[in-house]
Amino acid sequence: MKITDIRFGMLRVPLKTPFKTALRTVEAVEDIVVSVHTDTGHVGYGEAPATAVITGDTHGSIIEAIRKFIAPRVIGQEVANLNHITAQIQSALEKNTSAKAAVEIAVYDLFGQLYGVPLYKMLGGGDPVITTDITISVDYIDKMVADSISAVDRGFESLKIKVGKDIGVDIERVKAIYAAVEGRALLRLDANQGWSAKQAVYAISMLEDAGVRLELVEQPVKAKDLDGMKYVTERVHTPIMADESVFGPTEVIDLIRMRAADIINIKLMKTGGLSNAIRIADIAELYGVECMIGCMLESSISVAAAVHLAVAKSSAITKVDLDGPSLCAFNPVDGGVNFNESEISVTDAPGLGIREIRGLIPIEA
Repeated sequence: MKITDIRFGMLRVPLKTPFKTALRTVEAVEDIVVSVHTDTGHVGYGEAPATAVITGDTHGSIIEAIRKFIAPRVIGQEVANLNHITAQIQSALEKNTSAKAAVEIAVYDLFGQLYGVPLYKMLGGGDPVITTDITISVDYIDKMVADSISAVDRGFESLKIKVGKDIGVDIERVKAIYAAVEGRALLRLDANQGWSAKQAVYAISMLEDAGVRLELVEQPVKAKDLDGMKYVTERVHTPIMADESVFGPTEVIDLIRMRAADIINIKLMKTGGLSNAIRIADIAELYGVECMIGCMLESSISVAAAVHLAVAKSSAITKVDLDGPSLCAFNPVDGGVNFNESEISVTDAPGLGIREIRGLIPIEA
């Protein structure tokens, strides 16, 4: 099976409700879909969102990075030579992690198809059913409480609460949600870099003193402020998770050595795809550090790849935040992974199992 062509499409899927964080507000998934074609007629699919405020990628940069730098390195390659192809993708250019991820996901999809096996089995196997949390966007307190109760009533046992805009209101938001769902769901806070180190310690300590038990707090300080992250981690009881601070394996090693966080959040759009995500999971497991698997605002195309990874690396990836498809108004994919509210299950279809993507608008080369 040899790669012969890479094609692009634009996918737009409205969200059920606007996605609001300390960094941005988004009303729809608008992602670049990559299809990698082969001489056997098999097609692998990948996807990349334009998350400029986090990865620096835009729709235009994703397409140009793939078209001008990545495609020339992978077209003509045998899919069976997976490690060689992923090395070519990663060394094609600096950064541009979402572009790299989209192509890697498609190639891993083809790798599974080549051997007629679902991707998670190619990565080591595992229990093909996992459970995700769901995100509660920043909003008025009453709205966040109502959204939290609704999510719990639909079966979600972990809620990811977006905070980081106004520290005083943030504390009240979390107290109100905790009182509404106590005993029914775990709370994970995500500040999206919205606090200073001292603000984070203050807010978390206030919540702890008020009897609010949090499962974790994600990225309380700026991405590059590892000293600030360490400051927070050392001064609160609640586990601190690094997200935007950690993109690749070397950053994970640095963070672990500094003891700057308790948990690592792996996202394929940060790592540049599955190859580095696998390395991060292995490194974290060696050090006894837990990982979460997360996603950007992605549809079930690229999230499917993260699900397969989570299943295969469950000894290291102990927490799942793959709610992108649950936030979408509809699922544009036929086949692939099954997303049913909090429960995600993988079929035995080869690769990612994607049969068709509806509503895809071709982008001419």
